[in-house]
Amino acid sequence: MEIPPPRCKFSGIFLFIIISLFFGLISFISCIVAEIKRNKKGDLRWNGKLCFLPSSQAFEFGIAALVSFFLAQIIGNCIILKNYCSGRKRNVKCKIPAIAKALLLISCRVGFGIAVIMLISATSMSSRQPYGEGWLNGECYLVKGGTYIGSAILILVALASSIIASLLSTANTTQADESRKVHAQMG
Repeated sequence: MEIPPPRCKFSGIFLFIIISLFFGLISFISCIVAEIKRNKKGDLRWNGKLCFLPSSQAFEFGIAALVSFFLAQIIGNCIILKNYCSGRKRNVKCKIPAIAKALLLISCRVGFGIAVIMLISATSMSSRQPYGEGWLNGECYLVKGGTYIGSAILILVALASSIIASLLSTANTTQADESRKVHAQMG
């Protein structure tokens, strides 16, 4: 009696999706905390000519959000790449329209790019801005309210589209190939 081959290696893929989701949620939560901990107008010191802004805890949470978001995207992209490059036949019933694939890819990449740009600029503004140096051209800048929240929303969009693409890319032929094999052996 032959042991049938596994129908789907979904458990390994599911584990990577959970890990990607975990890192994405860490990034999301770090953005929310960074929004709460960011510098406010009251933290800005002005001596008439020069400004000073102390470092805030938003800097550390912004770095944590960036690192975990990169890890989530790398894991999600590896899953998608592995499934598309595996050479397995896809189930005709699960065929994804090309426009849906393009929209998922665009929303994932654009959301990732904009979120990273927002996080990098907000995080660098949250570091210490000494007298005379500031953040840019000797001027102090405060992170505008809602910047980290906007990044958190974009993180969710990019993460969701990456996970959906990962799940859709795991669809392979199982029942269609199995039924053809059974009919071929009987006939």
